[in-house]
Amino acid sequence: MRDPEQFDAFYRDARERLLVQTYALTGDLAASRRAVRDAFIVAWHHWRKYGALDNPESVVRPHAWRLAQRRHTARVWHREKGVDPDVKEVLDALGKLGSHQRRALLLTQLAAVSMPEMAREIGIPLEQAERELQTGASQLSLALGCPAAMLRTRFERLAASVTGTVRWPRATILRRAGGARRRTHTAVGVAGAVAVVVGSGFAVTDAAGERPTLDRADAAPPSASTTPTPTAEPTSDAPEPLTLDSAAMLPASALTSRYDGRWRVERTGDNHAGTGLVVPCQQDRYADPNGRDALVRVLAPRGEQRERGAAVRDVTQLTELSSTKKAARRTWRTAADWYAGCTDERVQLLATRTPEGVGDQAVQLVLRSWDDPVTTYVVGVARSGEYTTTVFERVPGDGTPERRRAAGVLAEAVQDLCALDEGGTCASDDPPLETADPLPVGAEPSLLSSVDLPPVSGVGRPWAGTEASRPTSNDAATNCDQTSFTGSFRGARFTRPRTRTFVIPKAKLPDEFGLTETAAALPRKRARALVEQVRDDLSSCSDGDLATDVERIRSSSSDRSDQTVWRLEVQVSENRTLTFWMAILREDTAVGQLGFVPGGDRTITREDFLALADRAQARLQRMRDPKT
Repeated sequence: MRDPEQFDAFYRDARERLLVQTYALTGDLAASRRAVRDAFIVAWHHWRKYGALDNPESVVRPHAWRLAQRRHTARVWHREKGVDPDVKEVLDALGKLGSHQRRALLLTQLAAVSMPEMAREIGIPLEQAERELQTGASQLSLALGCPAAMLRTRFERLAASVTGTVRWPRATILRRAGGARRRTHTAVGVAGAVAVVVGSGFAVTDAAGERPTLDRADAAPPSASTTPTPTAEPTSDAPEPLTLDSAAMLPASALTSRYDGRWRVERTGDNHAGTGLVVPCQQDRYADPNGRDALVRVLAPRGEQRERGAAVRDVTQLTELSSTKKAARRTWRTAADWYAGCTDERVQLLATRTPEGVGDQAVQLVLRSWDDPVTTYVVGVARSGEYTTTVFERVPGDGTPERRRAAGVLAEAVQDLCALDEGGTCASDDPPLETADPLPVGAEPSLLSSVDLPPVSGVGRPWAGTEASRPTSNDAATNCDQTSFTGSFRGARFTRPRTRTFVIPKAKLPDEFGLTETAAALPRKRARALVEQVRDDLSSCSDGDLATDVERIRSSSSDRSDQTVWRLEVQVSENRTLTFWMAILREDTAVGQLGFVPGGDRTITREDFLALADRAQARLQRMRDPKT
């Protein structure tokens, strides 16, 4: 029986040593990492035999070395960029030695094997091995300009430059790949035997040792004119290629270690069944419809009962493998846009953050569904090389989510992918979160979208926005300022003026209820002057109009931006008073005005309007300078 714990311990103990040796042999760190990884996959395949040996490293090492030399490309002696000059000197000197001399040196200096073992592993007589070692040491000493006694020190520096620099896949991933490889080889052997028995002339081949995958690309049918010919069964030199395997998805332990309680994997699949829409805001089955692989995994706390209609807590991971890094960048953008511009009704984008040092691209979004039961979503989308992974967490209620822990889970998901062949940048264990501007969404990214709007008290229906258009009037203005965004201001024409109004249809609200935003660009001095004019108009409004009470809520100014928020109460009759919230905003050359009229007690809170003004200002940065 194969002992997983014994294999895992061997993997943790030997992988760094084998990496250093294969790197010294080839000078190609990427090829060395893949070779060592695949050698361990093959080792698990044969672990019943390898595990019984006193020193399994003696059989895994030759295999890793052969794979590294086979995959080592580009030049006869590959030079890694950014290598320490001392290490580069050693690699260059080793590259000038003969194969036997180099192997003899590495086995005695980095593998610490005996002379007979060294000769046997190289495959030459002991006397010849001793001569090769002596000659190699002399030539290396001359090339490095140091005595032979200092060679071990130079090798130790080379080892130190590599140790700890590589992110390794978990042992479970390698065992899963090794198990798939074993099943593939068994199937090939059985099919081959059947072919021989029936004498049909056909043979099942798998010369590359390729395992079954979840590849979504249609395979090309065999040509009718091609006559199939039998091929040999894959040898142990053909390692199992790792693509997207279920063992590369988040394990339950990743959540158990970060959240309260124990978690379990509910299901894992390729998302072919049903609509393929497995989480809120998702707009299509796959973010990359032409991708090579996809997996979805759902994890949930153990013992938690799922009642119909009740809010649930779970984590869903969606991972896709694209065909190129360029395609993966598009995949990441598509997936991030699904959530940043969520089109589900009554879902609000609360915050956007950047998990620092997570993969090649990463973003964390916090959203909230205000439908009953209220649910908060923490969504992390990251890319590592050709992989894009989304970790979607559902949390019942409207409490503050555990954003840092969620970022840690996203980082762990990236760690499982970055070590694979198609992976890229890895991640730190506990990445810091930096507040970020919202991602641009919609046809008018410089204006607010429905996903930005908060709920209205006592109203259970969703916001709906008009199409953005050129303003002929400005419903965001008050009776105090009557600001216009048409024509020109002090001799400078407004460029790219746009306006948009949001209402809640079929909610039986007063006709005046609604939120309007109007924005345009002006030369910088004119933009600042427009803001100052609105501020002056509002500050003097109560003096000239006794029926209007103006309260300034917040105001800030800098060379780059301005923002002032007011609350107005206008007495329209003896028994009726209208409330009006208004903000004037500037981001460099872009100016915006935001106005909201509640419908009696159907309103939003002061904090909500202030947050909405901040969001509008952040989106205003997307408006181009009039000079461009």
